[in-house]
Amino acid sequence: MSEPAAVDPVRERRARIARLVEVGQRTGYGLFGLAVVAFVIGFVSGFDGIVGTLIVASIVVGSIILAPAIVFGYAVKAAEREDRERGL
Repeated sequence: MSEPAAVDPVRERRARIARLVEVGQRTGYGLFGLAVVAFVIGFVSGFDGIVGTLIVASIVVGSIILAPAIVFGYAVKAAEREDRERGL
């Protein structure tokens, strides 16, 4: 019988962060897409208060979510690349 492989807590945490990064990026880019759609709707039908508010809110919230997701995404990729280079 073989023993189960030891779970590296660092790699496990990195995988959890990578999943959160993916969710954050999808959410952030989705909000940017919503802002673009709202802008087109506003351009066609006229910018009333709710369309402008939706555009600004989508961009602000999307930026707040997306900025750290991008930074952490690069960090996870760099850590994985360093592990591969070291043969881990």
